[in-house]
Amino acid sequence: MNSLLELTGLRYTWPGAEAPIALPDLSLSPGEKVFLYGPSGSGKSTLLALIGGLIAPDAGEIVFSDTRLDTLKPSQRDRFRADHLGIIFQQFNLLPWLDVKANVVLPCQFSPRRARQCGDVADAAVQLLMGMDLESELWSRRADALSVGQQQRVAAARALIGRPDLILADEPTSALDADRRQIFVDLLFEQVEHSASTLLFVSHDQALASRFDRQLSLEDVGE
Repeated sequence: MNSLLELTGLRYTWPGAEAPIALPDLSLSPGEKVFLYGPSGSGKSTLLALIGGLIAPDAGEIVFSDTRLDTLKPSQRDRFRADHLGIIFQQFNLLPWLDVKANVVLPCQFSPRRARQCGDVADAAVQLLMGMDLESELWSRRADALSVGQQQRVAAARALIGRPDLILADEPTSALDADRRQIFVDLLFEQVEHSASTLLFVSHDQALASRFDRQLSLEDVGE
């Protein structure tokens, strides 16, 4: 099976840092659900920023399908990210003044590709909200009026809309207790499989690792 994402020989130096961060090689296949353990200081944030195109490496290659992300200009990386990646941020990053449905459809306003893949964007949002077990009475509520668990599920629906090729989940369960973590992962897996997306789930908590197709430590990847 061809790889969806290949990272090779990556190095990046943050402004003010004395030495570059060297990241191990990583390969993701289409449809995989991969758990990546990243302890503090291991380069987890750098890795996600590189994959997401927020920064470009000093050295190495990032190949997404047939596209070399490391050679793109910043504006091209922004477009590629909008079209191909869904991101579940640790702090969710919902727009607090928008209601639930408006937050979910937001990626389709930046990506005609994802809007086309939805067919009917409004209907796709409804299907995802129902799939994430969010009651219809919440859909018109402002995002800042939701509980943490509800905000988390809205953030997941927003990442999944338009069937992006890759979902990056950055510590999405860090604010939840054990039972709610399991419920959220159940819902996330169901929707990821429905969208045929690849999932890279990054966390410092290994309690959920056994549920994924592969479990990797950032310190061991590529060995």
